[in-house]
Amino acid sequence: MTDPSEDRRTLWHTLGAAEVLALLDAGSDGLSAVEASARLSAHGPNEIAQASGPSPVRLLLGQFKSLIVWVLVFAAIVSGVMGEVVDALAILTIVALNAVIGFWQELSAAKSIAALRRLAAPQAKVLRDGHVVAVGAANVVPGDVLVLEAGDLVAADARLLTATSLSCVESALTGESVAVRKDAGFCGACDTPLGDRANMVFLGTSVATGTARAVVAATGMDTELGRIAGLIETGEEATPLQRKLDAFGRVLIWATLGIVAVLFVLGRMRGIPHMELFLGAVSLAVAAVPEGLPAVVTVALALGVSRMARRRALVRSLPAVETLGATTVICTDKTGTLTSGEMTVRALHVCGWDFDVAGDGYSPEGEVCFDGREPDARQREALGALASVLSGCNNAHLVGEDGAWRVVGDPTEGAMLAAAAKTGADPGRIDADMPRVLEIPFDSDRKLSTMVRRLPDGAMRAFVNGAPDVLLAHCAHILTPAGVRPLTAEDRSALLERNGCMARRALRVLGSAWRDVAAEDLPAAGAGGDSGAAPGPSASSAPGASDPGAHCPDPSVLEQGLTFIGFAGMLDPPRQEARDAVATCRSAGIRVVMITGDHPHTAAAIARDLGISDTGEAVSGMELDAMSDGELSRRVAGIDVFARVTAEHKLRVIRAWRSVGAVVAMTGDGVNDAPAVKGADIGIAMGRSGTEVTRQASDMIITDDNFATIVAAVEEGRGIFDNIRKTLQYLLAGNTGELLLMAVCIVIGLPVPLLPIHLLWINLVTDGLPALCLATDPIDPAVMARRPRPRSESITDGGFFGGMLLTGFLTASVAFAAYLLALTADGVETARSWAFTVLVFAELLRSFGARSATRPIWGMASRANVSLLLVVGLTLALQILSQHNAVMGSFLKTVPIAWPDGMLLFVLGAVPLLVLEMTKAVRRTRGPMR
Repeated sequence: MTDPSEDRRTLWHTLGAAEVLALLDAGSDGLSAVEASARLSAHGPNEIAQASGPSPVRLLLGQFKSLIVWVLVFAAIVSGVMGEVVDALAILTIVALNAVIGFWQELSAAKSIAALRRLAAPQAKVLRDGHVVAVGAANVVPGDVLVLEAGDLVAADARLLTATSLSCVESALTGESVAVRKDAGFCGACDTPLGDRANMVFLGTSVATGTARAVVAATGMDTELGRIAGLIETGEEATPLQRKLDAFGRVLIWATLGIVAVLFVLGRMRGIPHMELFLGAVSLAVAAVPEGLPAVVTVALALGVSRMARRRALVRSLPAVETLGATTVICTDKTGTLTSGEMTVRALHVCGWDFDVAGDGYSPEGEVCFDGREPDARQREALGALASVLSGCNNAHLVGEDGAWRVVGDPTEGAMLAAAAKTGADPGRIDADMPRVLEIPFDSDRKLSTMVRRLPDGAMRAFVNGAPDVLLAHCAHILTPAGVRPLTAEDRSALLERNGCMARRALRVLGSAWRDVAAEDLPAAGAGGDSGAAPGPSASSAPGASDPGAHCPDPSVLEQGLTFIGFAGMLDPPRQEARDAVATCRSAGIRVVMITGDHPHTAAAIARDLGISDTGEAVSGMELDAMSDGELSRRVAGIDVFARVTAEHKLRVIRAWRSVGAVVAMTGDGVNDAPAVKGADIGIAMGRSGTEVTRQASDMIITDDNFATIVAAVEEGRGIFDNIRKTLQYLLAGNTGELLLMAVCIVIGLPVPLLPIHLLWINLVTDGLPALCLATDPIDPAVMARRPRPRSESITDGGFFGGMLLTGFLTASVAFAAYLLALTADGVETARSWAFTVLVFAELLRSFGARSATRPIWGMASRANVSLLLVVGLTLALQILSQHNAVMGSFLKTVPIAWPDGMLLFVLGAVPLLVLEMTKAVRRTRGPMR
């Protein structure tokens, strides 16, 4: 018997829209919120099954998979067999405590990563209770009606109800990168291939052009993508830094085992007992290897990303954090990122007259003046003609709430509506007075948007808005105070000059035109009314009946022979914080490059104002077309502004920068930005204005669309890398000190200075919580005052090892001095207690200086690490308590230490910190900070 779900998945494309709605018990106006909730409970979330993360039990058991841990357990067993029960219990206790700390660290990291995944979940627009609402894609259910437009990701498998000029990129399913044209009226056969099902849209694909409504037929694992995903096993992948540290850790383990083996041989030559040597060697091996480092790195990355999210930068993958710190070039869009994103029309040009427009934002209140006075009757008539195009080719709406106005839709179109209202027009009545017939949406290649409407007298007119230079190339006539006449070469030249003058004022200029259209020039279905109407019961009976836009005239035909009406010049003021952020980038050695579709004059003016460009020059898309890839690579470092560019141009610029060794971050919002965002080292999508396709192609999402947030994210990325580096150096320097102390004593024939319990305790109290506090240390305020680190720079370079060895030498020296002093005066037990205590004091105190490789501790008071203060304070108190408590003294095998002697040991433990901090202070006075 065939699975019914399989039949359904196969047959949706063979059914008409009305039949699909009936089978799904749904309507073209969507579901109610109550019904959607019930269906979500019945069908489950709309999610592709992923490999589940490790359970807490697996995480806990994972703490015991290390070879070193089992060697330590074996040592405990041997100790017990030999009658050293206290030693055996102490070793097992330390193993258990280490396991608990490691488990907590990894569990925290897993929870942080899961939370980040939830924040990055995609959204979908659906009809609920008759209204368009945005919901999490996981909450989409069968029967929901998706509302789709260019740039959206399709949230589920769905059957089209209506479609206007719809095409989708289905490469995720079919491997075909070319957008596929869709037709809501299509009905296929049972064996129609997946790529030819023109009346279906599928989960994981994206909308390239047009708009549509579609009823959801399958969700989650019942979708085509879900069926494929069911054949694939997925798992977590370590970041590049984690892989490097894992490899480094393996080398360190074998090197440590080699050193320990040599010390064991030397100890036997000196006559040290087998058991003492064995336990000491095992303990030293455990103490020398920072096993908690992978968990510390994961916690540092995950908590750093959470901190970035609080600063409105949502990182979608942990490897992106590592790359952020090495970013050398930020290629950014202008509108909404460097500017406020709230367009306001400031100037209008129509019939040779120039008008100034007052008012701010999207408020329809404001005056339109000609030479400081109100327009006369002829000028008002000309303004009315321009207002009809500004509002007639427009999908936005203005909404007033509590005295403030916002735009629902595109910001540019919102500014056009506000300007039309200021001329005296009523944009709210445009659909009633001039019903919409069809629309050819804007795309970045045509740079035009067209909407055909039925005029009150029954005639039809195409209203066209777009880039002035492109629009003028399509115009054959011009509106003048005397009426419409042919457009001459002199008119074109004058208009282009006027466009340039407006652009030099940092205005974004939009051209407007119209053309009267005969009914016979339009498709029969399209002449009837709104293309967005929902299909009736028989909508599926005739192909194309529910899809009036599917057979729209070729834009190259409809957008020819236009009558030029006028220009609208709008301003999107630069953000003040963007100026500061650009200056921060300069001091950090990061190049900021503006890449925009605006006019070169507008782009150059904004770039000059923000400090991006000193020359005020911009390279246009046409100039880019004239350059070969090789020439662009040679010249790219000298270009600050690219204007009038397409998606292909943006991708070429990204590749040119990468070809010269730059680490490039690229911002984007529209669907045309997705290739460049994906092609950059760090792709950054806009959270407010960005399309779902671009967000899913990105590595990071800026939730406030603000350039300053990008710079803050780079700062966090640098800080996270610094934290991991200094944590690793802190851990290895302490281990080096322990190795040196043991090696020197064995080589010169002194008794072993540290017992196994001492080494294990040091490993527990200094390599655990203090290291975690360092890994999550607040960002150094000077991190943006230095050049970016090279991409190839290793986390363990020559300077790293030099600092590690110096610190280890100082720590071993003070411990050796205390050991010799006590050994001479009081014997070996006291000497071991003193060496043990000094090592604990030295490593704990040194954690304060480890917070910065360049700043002494007195230069870091303004960014105190409270958690580190608490951890070190409590651990020091516990260590001092062990010197005066018989139970702890017996457990740690130490003798009581008098208070004066304890003070002396504390001073000795502070010596490495003081020497290292004085060294940093001297270096800062001799040269600039690294």
